Amino acid sequence: MTRATVTAAAGTLAALTLLAGSAAAWPAPEPEPPTPAPRLVSFDTCADALARLRAAASASVGPWGFQPGWRTSFAAGGAGEPLPAPGAGDGARAAQGATPEHSGTNVHEPGADEPDLVKTDGRRIVTVTGGVLRVVDPATRRTTGRLDLTGDDARLGSRGSSLLLHADRALVLLGDGTPMLPSGTSARRPAGGPPGARLLLVDLAGRPALVGTYRIDGSLLDARLTGPTARVVVRSRARLALPELGDGVTEAQRLAANRAAVGRADLDAWLPAYDWTEGDRRGDGRVGCDRLAATADSTGTALLTVLSFDLAAGRLGDGDPVSVAGDAETVYGTAGSLYLAGRRQRPGQLRPRGGGGPAGRDPGTAIYQFDTRAPGRPRYLAAGTVPGTLLDQYALSEWQGHLRVATTSGDDRGTRPATESGVYVLTRRGDLLTRVGAVTGLGRGERIHSVRYLGPTGHVVTFRRTDPLYTLDLTDPATPRVTGELKITGYSAYLHPAGPGRLLGVGQEADADGRAQGLQVSLFDVADPARPTRLARYHVPGAGSAVEFDPHAFLHDPRTGLVALPVHDGGLLLLRVAGATVAPAGTVTHPGRAPVSRSLLVDGVLWTVSDAGLRADDPAGVAGPVRLAWLPAT
Repeated sequence: MTRATVTAAAGTLAALTLLAGSAAAWPAPEPEPPTPAPRLVSFDTCADALARLRAAASASVGPWGFQPGWRTSFAAGGAGEPLPAPGAGDGARAAQGATPEHSGTNVHEPGADEPDLVKTDGRRIVTVTGGVLRVVDPATRRTTGRLDLTGDDARLGSRGSSLLLHADRALVLLGDGTPMLPSGTSARRPAGGPPGARLLLVDLAGRPALVGTYRIDGSLLDARLTGPTARVVVRSRARLALPELGDGVTEAQRLAANRAAVGRADLDAWLPAYDWTEGDRRGDGRVGCDRLAATADSTGTALLTVLSFDLAAGRLGDGDPVSVAGDAETVYGTAGSLYLAGRRQRPGQLRPRGGGGPAGRDPGTAIYQFDTRAPGRPRYLAAGTVPGTLLDQYALSEWQGHLRVATTSGDDRGTRPATESGVYVLTRRGDLLTRVGAVTGLGRGERIHSVRYLGPTGHVVTFRRTDPLYTLDLTDPATPRVTGELKITGYSAYLHPAGPGRLLGVGQEADADGRAQGLQVSLFDVADPARPTRLARYHVPGAGSAVEFDPHAFLHDPRTGLVALPVHDGGLLLLRVAGATVAPAGTVTHPGRAPVSRSLLVDGVLWTVSDAGLRADDPAGVAGPVRLAWLPAT
């Protein structure tokens, strides 16, 4: 007799061994006991997998579908200039080891590159905007290659593109695949072709050339590049066709009909399908049930698939996919680990509508850890749970064998929110991420707006009316503690290290009632963890910056103190941080006030990117940046 097996250690997880190769006056929420970690389930047969998925989805569906009030039927289905001859100039520079100094994408952790719409290795700048990939030689300030990625259904569309760069290969990722509708639903496949997360591999050694494509059911969640290996995380929904019933049907009848529909679904409703091209070769497939594992409390409505691609190989292949029947919204990566984290759900417990906390007991956040130290597909290590919800990947930090996680718990609806935040320290024991320490009670009545860990020190910003910047000592994982607190108006939505004992904050100034008053850049002195102070600030009334929600838009050069950040009027604001001061250093604008989205430095030259083109400037001009070149997109 076959059965589903709940594993107690990573070594016995059969299905996943193939992953190897201000304090407010409001009362605080009542403390909750830790919830059991979401151990994974492997399957002896595909029939076992199907039975588990059907049972979980059946327990999660209600009379009106998989979300309160969701009454529609859910159909099955996935919802330039000539290029110089290669080798001469670039080859000579590479041979001499004289790659120009350059900035990289502003990422959370060294050794884990993140996809963005512009990349540089110092020898070339590669951008993807408006569905067109462009290559620029920063030495000659000329466009040396262009590749249109639109038009053919086998290629990418023009929206939501980003890329990863390794040697002479660019991996372009498109995230606007199957729309992420409420749990357990997906859109009908559009007439233009199958949806899904789509990737393409471009060879940059000569003229940019498309050498491979890949598409899989679902939506791109995120990706990380460690060495030559790109690991792409795709989030998909079960494609379950629920009946469309007319009036005069009771809720009990609707529920019975929905559960009957779930009971008729086969594995194709859950397992993502994929297809790929490599030159004239084509292939397709579906994630096998031998590549699937499930959390014991899975709702049966969402799947996470991790794809692995060796960019040095010059081909994509089938992506070596593995899937977990669970859900996540956040990807955090280091040079040796990949974490997937998301709001935990249990069968029969639906995610509430609106931005407030969940009704009833907080299910917490589930976290899955994978080992990415070896090339190829990752190896599953462990899972764990913490109370509350994450803000973003910066709420997570791996340090000296421990994972630090900052979350906010409680209900923030109404005029007297019952919320508080905390930092939890986890360590891996067998296949579990086990809590070994915690500090809670931060910012009662508020929510986390930013987090930054600097080795054994943590910095957490909470906000509702004022901005407490908390400093935490995390040296002893068993006894993390708050060492200092700074209360100022406004908040920092992004924190960035700015040298020893210095921290930059980008966010909003606010009045006494918590109403935003415009862009605020703050320089903090955190050298004394007991007495954090603000040394300087720069305020732009009525403005905002993309950095507040997208750290990739932030540039800081620690050698010169240059800080660059896009502002909402379309330009790029330049600041200089020196000593205890933050001073304006000019602005950069593009023709037609095209919004500047990114900035980077190559050999001391500031490059800015917009849909209109690329601009090169000398940022050291006395009166502000001095324009050196303009390369239009067309």
